[in-house]
Amino acid sequence: MIHTRGLTRSFRVKGETVEAVRGLDLDIEAGSVVAFLGPNGAGKTTSLRMLTTLLRPTSGTAVVAGHDVTADPSGVRRRIGYLGQGNSAGSTFRVVDELVTQGRAYGLPRADARARADRLLAALELEGLAARTVGTLSGGQRRRLDIAMALVHEPELLFLDEPTTGLDPHSRANIWEHVLRLHKELGTTVVFTTHYLEEADLWARRVMVVDHGRVIADDSPEKLKADLAGDRITLGAADRADADRAAELARGLTTVHEVEVDGAEVRVRTPHGDAVLPVLLRSLEDVGVRVLTARLARPTLDDVFLGLTGRTLRESADSTAPTATHDGA
Repeated sequence: MIHTRGLTRSFRVKGETVEAVRGLDLDIEAGSVVAFLGPNGAGKTTSLRMLTTLLRPTSGTAVVAGHDVTADPSGVRRRIGYLGQGNSAGSTFRVVDELVTQGRAYGLPRADARARADRLLAALELEGLAARTVGTLSGGQRRRLDIAMALVHEPELLFLDEPTTGLDPHSRANIWEHVLRLHKELGTTVVFTTHYLEEADLWARRVMVVDHGRVIADDSPEKLKADLAGDRITLGAADRADADRAAELARGLTTVHEVEVDGAEVRVRTPHGDAVLPVLLRSLEDVGVRVLTARLARPTLDDVFLGLTGRTLRESADSTAPTATHDGA
C-alpha cells in the first residue's frame, strides 16, 4: 500500500537548511494498522504530508495506493482519506452539508453521500447536530466531524495525524471504534500518529519510532517492548549483602539482560519477566537469600523510546522542537 525509498524533505529556516525527513524507506502492506511515534519535530507530520501529496518531497520516491505521489497526485488523493491536525470543515457551513459535499467531491451520487453522512453522524454521536453550522460546535464535536469527513468516501488507505488530541476518553474510544470497524469490514489500511501511547499499544499491529527524521525502530508493540525495554523485576532484599547475592544469581540467568543494585533493592530487566520471576525466587530461596518484596512491571512504548533516545515520548510531547513552527512535524 505504501512504498518509499530515500524520501527526504528539507526546509530553509532563517537562512539555514533543516532536514525534517532523512532518507525514509517504508514498506506498508495493505490492511495494516501502523503507528508513527516520535517527539514533536521528529518528522512524522512532514512524512504524512508527503505521502498524502500535500508536500512535495525534496528527493526520493513514494508510491501510495499504487500511484506515485509526484507523478500522479490525483490518483493518490482519490484513494486515501486524511485527517490533519487542523480542522477540515468550513465554519460557516452546516455539518451535514459539509459531509455530503465531501462525498460528492469523491464521486458519490448525492443519495449515497447523504446516506453515508447520516450513518457517520450517528456513529460519531453527531446526529443531533446535522443542521448546526460548524462554527457553533465544540472542539470535540469538530474533531469528530473531521473524522467523519475523512471516512465518508470509505478510503482504502486512511492517514490520521494525532486524531484524538484534546478529546475526552469517551470521544477517543468512540472514534477508534469507528476507525477499527472500517478497518475490519473493508480492510482499510490505517497509518496514524499519536502522543497517546496507549492508542498505539492497543490498536497498532506495527509501530515505527521516528526521531530526527529517521525511523529508528520498527516492529510490533510487543516485540519492541520485549527487545528494547523488557519487563522489570524489582526485588527488596533484607540487606545489601543479600541484594548483592541476589544480583549475582540473577546475572547467571541466560534470559536476564541487565541487573542493578541500589542499597537493598535489586532491579532486573528481562524480556520474559513472568517466567523469570518464579525461577529467580525459587533459586534465591534455595541459597538462603531473604527476599522481602517482589514486583513485576510490564514495559510501555515510552520505555522503548527512552531506551532508544534517552528521553521519553511524554517529555518530548510537552516541548516544541524548532521544526514544529514551520511545518507542524
